[in-house]
Amino acid sequence: MPRTSQRTSVFTESLIREMTRVAQRHGAINLSQGFPDFDPPPELVQAGKDAMDAGRHQYAITWGAPELRRALAAKIGRFTGVPVDEASELVVTCGATEAMIVAMMTVCDPGDRVGLFCPFYENYSADAILCGATPVLVPLHPPGYGFDRDELRRAFASGLKAFVLCNPSNPCGRVFTPAELGHIASLAEEYDVWVLTDEVYEHIVFPPHRHTYFSSLPGMAARTLMCSSLSKTFSITGWRLGYVCASADVIAQARKVHDFLTVGAPAPLQHAVVTALGLPDGYYAALAEKYARSRDILLGYLDQTGLAYIRPEGAYFVMVDISPFGYASDIEFSHWMAREIGVAPVPGSSFFAPGENRYIRLNFAKRPETLHAAGERLLRLRA
Repeated sequence: MPRTSQRTSVFTESLIREMTRVAQRHGAINLSQGFPDFDPPPELVQAGKDAMDAGRHQYAITWGAPELRRALAAKIGRFTGVPVDEASELVVTCGATEAMIVAMMTVCDPGDRVGLFCPFYENYSADAILCGATPVLVPLHPPGYGFDRDELRRAFASGLKAFVLCNPSNPCGRVFTPAELGHIASLAEEYDVWVLTDEVYEHIVFPPHRHTYFSSLPGMAARTLMCSSLSKTFSITGWRLGYVCASADVIAQARKVHDFLTVGAPAPLQHAVVTALGLPDGYYAALAEKYARSRDILLGYLDQTGLAYIRPEGAYFVMVDISPFGYASDIEFSHWMAREIGVAPVPGSSFFAPGENRYIRLNFAKRPETLHAAGERLLRLRA
């Protein structure tokens, strides 16, 4: 038999999704895969039922139902200050996961180079490889997860076609400052590089930090492909609704890629989520406050364990240093933790180049009672 493709042999299945299966196997509390254990806004759930009762069962327009693109354009324009043309500057995708691969395939050819901050969300490296591109890693340095400007310049000067910017950052919870983003923008301009932003945690930012939309920086609207989703903002990760927002000439190409990847996102759910996009802006402030309380519950228990971590500025993850346990493999440690402690993390090596085994990632997108139960189990790590 002929061989399967070489590109699929150089990366593994997702460790994040694997740890959900490990959690189920051992009856552990799942703090690995980043999804909430609470329901979306009730009016959104009702809108989903209404959309199905109204017979919204067939394909929507490939690049997104008109009413959804209209609502998205209004929302994006309101928060970024950059007007969005609903007819030509948006494509609705099956989550931000599809949005990123659509964006990357739209601007990259085989042999191109794609820059990534490291640690990075595991899909980015796989996306680059599936595009036939080469990932170029730029380290974020703990404890603050800042970048070295000389290292970043060298990456851009190496011939990047695109740079992926996750802000707020998964997995490390970093919120980049306007000055840092401005420096990235200047390099993108100097070296003529596309910037693919992942902004799914745009509304989960903790004071005094603030989210700055990269496309809102001077000159960056034409250079940015903003990838985002409704999953994290409205607690609907299983609905798979995302989007790419970019200039009209870029979206014209992105729509072709999306069409031949998935045809379209779920039609009834596209209609339903318009209701959520009509919620008042106070919803977003309350969301951040809710996650700030969840963060503080989990970090309080980590403080009692004595394990080191970096306090997240945004998103809903925390990276924890497990080096005191002496495990050579963070994967082995994560399986042991799920089995013996009863809490499932993600091995940190999922987010780094090979050789980094010091970290696990925990998520706090859970109800307070879930976090307290997990925290009581985490206290066993003191022994």
